[in-house]
Amino acid sequence: MEYVKKTVLEITDHMREVVEKLSEKDMEKMIDMLIRCQRVFVHGVGRSGLVGRAFATRLSHLKFDVFVVGDTITPAVKEGDLFISISGSGETGSVVNAAKGAKKAGAKVFSLTSNTSSTIAGVSDAILRVKGRTKNDHKKKFYTSEQVMGKHAPLSPLGTLFEDTCQILLDGVIVELMRKLRKTEDDLARRHSNIE
Repeated sequence: MEYVKKTVLEITDHMREVVEKLSEKDMEKMIDMLIRCQRVFVHGVGRSGLVGRAFATRLSHLKFDVFVVGDTITPAVKEGDLFISISGSGETGSVVNAAKGAKKAGAKVFSLTSNTSSTIAGVSDAILRVKGRTKNDHKKKFYTSEQVMGKHAPLSPLGTLFEDTCQILLDGVIVELMRKLRKTEDDLARRHSNIE
């Protein structure tokens, strides 16, 4: 059980460090783009996709017209819409292609990524850098010189740090939207599923 505790502490410490260093300007841009758009389309693959689904659910509770890319009921993207991509590496092929398609259709693109020089960052109108390991970072080796400087390979595998940080960060975005839109928990509860 020692690794359970160590890993949880590593993840929560990472989240705190990342959130304290987040660009407030970029967060404000995201909030502004959400408030001004007509509809929201959220896209991610794998665990980033699960994070996106959770965010889309909360947006729907706030009465946003929101869709998860890939669902059969997702309509065509058009001008006035906001496409939100979640990709740690910023190089996930289907996410990049969907963002390019959304941009071509006239939508604004906002991305959460760890890689500010990635393809998705280049396609985006704005990004929020969420520092974390990506699925590809496990290939990098931690050598003795790095260990001497206090750098060690994280316990959490693959993109866990990015995905978990995005999940908590996007929950914070929901709370900020509640405040700006003057919504209460009762407002959200009225739109919560009642056929569970």
